[in-house]
Amino acid sequence: MDRVNEASTVRFVELFGPIYEHSPWIAQRAHAHGPFADVEAMLAAMRHELDRATDAEKMALIRAHPELAQRMGVDPTLTSASAAEQASAGLDRLTPDEFTTFRTLNDAYAARFGIPFIICVRRSDKEGILNGIRNRLDNTPEEEQQAALREINKIAALRLADVLARLEQEP
Repeated sequence: MDRVNEASTVRFVELFGPIYEHSPWIAQRAHAHGPFADVEAMLAAMRHELDRATDAEKMALIRAHPELAQRMGVDPTLTSASAAEQASAGLDRLTPDEFTTFRTLNDAYAARFGIPFIICVRRSDKEGILNGIRNRLDNTPEEEQQAALREINKIAALRLADVLARLEQEP
């Protein structure tokens, strides 16, 4: 954690800004909570900043996430982290029938909530993701916003671990 705690705000945001999809403001605000005793304290600072964000900021973060199971190359805003995460769940290798199922459920979800379905795909598989969409279609919009933010925090924790592991490998 010494390297993390010694980082300037600019370097901290450069390293950890991508943890929350297209939302470096979370890392920027969390930096003020340092120095961090450990990874959990750092993650807690980021979650705290997300919790205290405005509703508009939270919705912008949710909407910054890509739709799951798009054909690769279709979404120019897809980050390398999102592409790798979707690939880890096999979403880049869907059969035509699976793609149709995802497309239908994604469309129903977007029509109901006006946001993309968000789930921590690294902790799931195709079937788990499909079941998640089906089950969460019954949520209220408020419940679904909270579910999306919980999933975003799971994604961020895994991405943070990835960044810290890369930092440990650097000289």
